[in-house]
Amino acid sequence: MLRASLDALSSHWRRHPMQFAMLLLGLSLATALWSGVQAINAEARASYDRAAAMLGGNRLSQLVTKDRELFDQDHFIALRRAGWFVSPILEGDLKIGSTTVHLIGIDPVSIPTDANVASVGSGADLLPFITPPGVMYVNSTTAKALAGRTSAALRVDESLPPGTALVDIGIAQTLLDHPLRLSRLIVADHQPSGRGRLEYVAPDLSLQAPDPQGDLTRLTDSFHLNLTAFGFLAFAVGLFIVYSAIGLAFEQRRSTFRTLRALGVSAVALTGLLIAELLAVSVFAGLVGVALGYLIASLLLPGVAVTLQGLYGATLPGTLTLRTEWWVAGLGIAVLGALGSAGQSLWQVWRMPLLAPAQPRAWAVASGRTRQMQAVAGALLLASAAMLVQFGSGLIAGFAVLGGLLLGSALLLPVALSLVLAAFEALAHRPLHQWFWADARQQLPGLSLALMALLLALSANVGVGTMVASFRLTFEGFLDQRLAAQLYVTARTEKEASALRAWLEGRVDAVLPIWSTDGKILGQPAEVIGVKDDRLYRENWRLLSGEQDAWDKVAAGKAAMINEQMARREGLRPGDRITLPGGWQTEVAGVYSDYGNPIGQAIVGVDALVSHYPDVLKLRFGLRVDQNRAAALAGEMRERFGLPTQLVIDQASLKRKALDVFETTFAVTGVLNVLTLGVAGIAIFASLMTLSSMRLPQIAPVWAMGVTQRRLVLLELARTMGLALFTLLAALPVGIALAWVLLAVVNVEAFGWRLPLFVFPMDWLRLGVYSLLAAFLACLAPLRQMARIAPSELLKVFANER
Repeated sequence: MLRASLDALSSHWRRHPMQFAMLLLGLSLATALWSGVQAINAEARASYDRAAAMLGGNRLSQLVTKDRELFDQDHFIALRRAGWFVSPILEGDLKIGSTTVHLIGIDPVSIPTDANVASVGSGADLLPFITPPGVMYVNSTTAKALAGRTSAALRVDESLPPGTALVDIGIAQTLLDHPLRLSRLIVADHQPSGRGRLEYVAPDLSLQAPDPQGDLTRLTDSFHLNLTAFGFLAFAVGLFIVYSAIGLAFEQRRSTFRTLRALGVSAVALTGLLIAELLAVSVFAGLVGVALGYLIASLLLPGVAVTLQGLYGATLPGTLTLRTEWWVAGLGIAVLGALGSAGQSLWQVWRMPLLAPAQPRAWAVASGRTRQMQAVAGALLLASAAMLVQFGSGLIAGFAVLGGLLLGSALLLPVALSLVLAAFEALAHRPLHQWFWADARQQLPGLSLALMALLLALSANVGVGTMVASFRLTFEGFLDQRLAAQLYVTARTEKEASALRAWLEGRVDAVLPIWSTDGKILGQPAEVIGVKDDRLYRENWRLLSGEQDAWDKVAAGKAAMINEQMARREGLRPGDRITLPGGWQTEVAGVYSDYGNPIGQAIVGVDALVSHYPDVLKLRFGLRVDQNRAAALAGEMRERFGLPTQLVIDQASLKRKALDVFETTFAVTGVLNVLTLGVAGIAIFASLMTLSSMRLPQIAPVWAMGVTQRRLVLLELARTMGLALFTLLAALPVGIALAWVLLAVVNVEAFGWRLPLFVFPMDWLRLGVYSLLAAFLACLAPLRQMARIAPSELLKVFANER
């Protein structure tokens, strides 16, 4: 009996293959976009884990200075003599040709066995590793980039993150020009009980506990949460197709359900068969979706890698690994999505009386009570979002605002469209026009899910597009201010830098040192930059807040400027006092914008910088010179000092490179926007194909009264395009509100800076053309089907007394 019942239920899909195709397509696409995003996130987190596990960073304690500066190697010697089991580490960035690698120097003899470098410099490889030019361990990607550019032998170790190189610490001290200097000491788990006390042996060092999560993971959490939200939005848009297809299938099979119940199939058995059917469909669609997600992730991963490198300095591998966690999650969410979409229908089957009428209820007509409940739910969601903006805090609250805004607007859309159509119907005078608007209202419930999906996709396009475009416009202005010098030159050594400065005297209007040192401010990674007192900074650097004599105080070494990120994170204002690396206490004179920088930054006078940090590298300069002489001067410097092209950069090319990085960084958002809009277009197509089979009772009477099929087809096209246009107009304010939340709430919580909101009507016009084109393509097949209906089919409507 159960087998026959299952065959009877599945026969519906054989009679309606297009409906089955839409169900599979919607669920597959929804799963693909979600699992693709999760695959990228999983790959990134695995890369972070590898970086955190490097040298036991997530398991072993470390000894560092309070400001994370380099310290003398004598500390290592003193600690070893006092009985401490420690191992020295030196880290720094090294430019080899056109490639910059993060160089890590280790001592293979003293390093703990659980520091995750067991294969480095062991056994017969020890002597080559510690003897110049040494052995450099890198992964295969980095090895290709360094091939033929270093005298050290390259050994491939895929456990290393991209862009990282492991060498002997003595060789690292030579390559980084830090003789007898260390970055930190790794502390072995097991220490002798009689060792000397740290505060007596090395009072300058402090013990830092292992960090299981890692700084990079915390830093990039906001970006991955953003990606997850985008993937979930795309998944929700795809589920509109699934919900529509499942709902229609259940309505069309109500007579089958009644017959099976009358033949003795219990409600429990019938519901179980339907759940089994859904599980089979969802698992198959989930597998297809996971495969598509892998393809999408493979295509997007390079762009995401550039984004993470540009925003956070994080490195990702260029290839994708099939990881259990994301493909299992993809299958799971496909099953849950299908069951969730069918939940209401399954409940109705469970509760359906045995003698329920077999006539399908008017699936295409929504009740006024449902619209009222939908309007109330939408209004409550929007009110909740507004409350969170006022009283909420944190990144989760920001994304909750986005969710409330989008979902509330989507729920209110059918109600708003119904009111608009009713108003047009009231204004119409000719019978055919009145029928047109009334018929559009009647078909609205059947299209509401697709239109809600379109609203979500368009709002996301408008919001994210406005955010990115606002960022681009602000970033360009920011670059114009910050890159005010005509030339930027970097010497290779301090001796060469001194010779350059002497040669440039009298040839340029000003030589502006741009020297910096890294450290920690208020416990967070930060950079301290020293600048010369010059009109270039006073005229071009726009302060968000500051004292009138801010630049005078900075030039005198009495105060520092800090960037917006640090000011927002620590709640600092002009007049507050901060402690810079090395214990230097000073006053905050002003706050400046620093878009795109994930860490804190402070600007001080260059003389004060050298006074407090005498070891700072003095290699980089900005040159203020007449723009017409800049190119010739750059050529002279390259020729006289043999400087490579990349060390003498003009303002225009530097700005162009920065903008290229920006465009690549945000390319992934554009791709996700296009994919989401495409899914919304498929949702419209699925709904129109569904409704086309139910339209005969509405079309036949109008055709019988003399309206030609050609005109009916044009009216159907006008109805679809009109609803799409109304949805676009509704999406604009929602998208602008979404952009404001992204810029003023989420961006501040995630990155620490707030961007101004700009509007771009031409982008909206372009998006409107794309959305109307998507709606037009979606309705071509249903309209072609309507145009080819035979008159005999139309006449059957009257023969069946419908």
